[in-house]
Amino acid sequence: MRSFNFIPHDTNINFVGSRFITLGLSVVLVVITLVGLFYKGLNYGIDFRGGFSIVIRTPEKADVADLRERLGALHLGEHTIQSFGGPQDVLIRIPRQPGDDAAQNEALAKIRGALGTGIEYRQVDTVGPKAGEELIKNGIWAVTISILAMLLYIWIRFDWQFSVCGVMALVHDCFAILAMYCFLPFEFNLTAIVAILTTAGYSINDTVVIYDRIRENIKKHRKMELKELINRSINETLSRTILTSSTTLISLLALYFFGGKVIAEFSLPIIIGICVGTYSSICIAAVLLIYVGFGDHADKAEVLVPVKDPIP
Repeated sequence: MRSFNFIPHDTNINFVGSRFITLGLSVVLVVITLVGLFYKGLNYGIDFRGGFSIVIRTPEKADVADLRERLGALHLGEHTIQSFGGPQDVLIRIPRQPGDDAAQNEALAKIRGALGTGIEYRQVDTVGPKAGEELIKNGIWAVTISILAMLLYIWIRFDWQFSVCGVMALVHDCFAILAMYCFLPFEFNLTAIVAILTTAGYSINDTVVIYDRIRENIKKHRKMELKELINRSINETLSRTILTSSTTLISLLALYFFGGKVIAEFSLPIIIGICVGTYSSICIAAVLLIYVGFGDHADKAEVLVPVKDPIP
């Protein structure tokens, strides 16, 4: 039986030839994100700025609009109310109020009074400002250490040129996620850190596959120009890259459309991250090898890097 090829084996898209467009778009993305972070900042959730996270269960199907009106009358700041699991379960998020612990207890008492009787409080979490600052620091450290670990792995697995280019692509992916949280009405919370780490891990997986094919082709075609060799390697792995990303996106889209609002807010950043990570693996990580560390001989694959055998 003849197999079906999603992307023909003889595909020859000139990714290297369009590098000025793709790299230019990536530079614009990073610059816009930096400007947005400087002037607008992130909309930190209660995980980082402090506040209340309350999960309640109503006797009947929850009337979110009515609950929002009741809490809005308390003037406790910008709050969010959303369905959480079943039709009777609701998640309420309210920012920390000015003042000491007594002010927080008073605000919590007002919330209970506004919600009325018959409400089952299934979970009440309070996050203080010090805990929020510590979470921010831990999140930054988690992202930084993961990127440095990937840099070290690629350096050992391939060579420093591959390592630098791969990490530059990862930083680009992280900026893409930050841009979403900066310009779209999403809270930047612990879920955002998970989305960044997930995107980085997925993106580096695709990048390593392309780097492996580049190294194989270096052994086979030592006289081939570097630009042509990179183009061939990307096209040879294109089917695998697109199919892997597509199957992952199908699962994420199912979660986004059918998993409820809470799951949707978690899956959307990862959907964007998968798309951006696939783009950066194809159009950035491999193409940057042309510019990093090869001097006047960057057009010859035979002087790209010393060929190394895979680590067993």
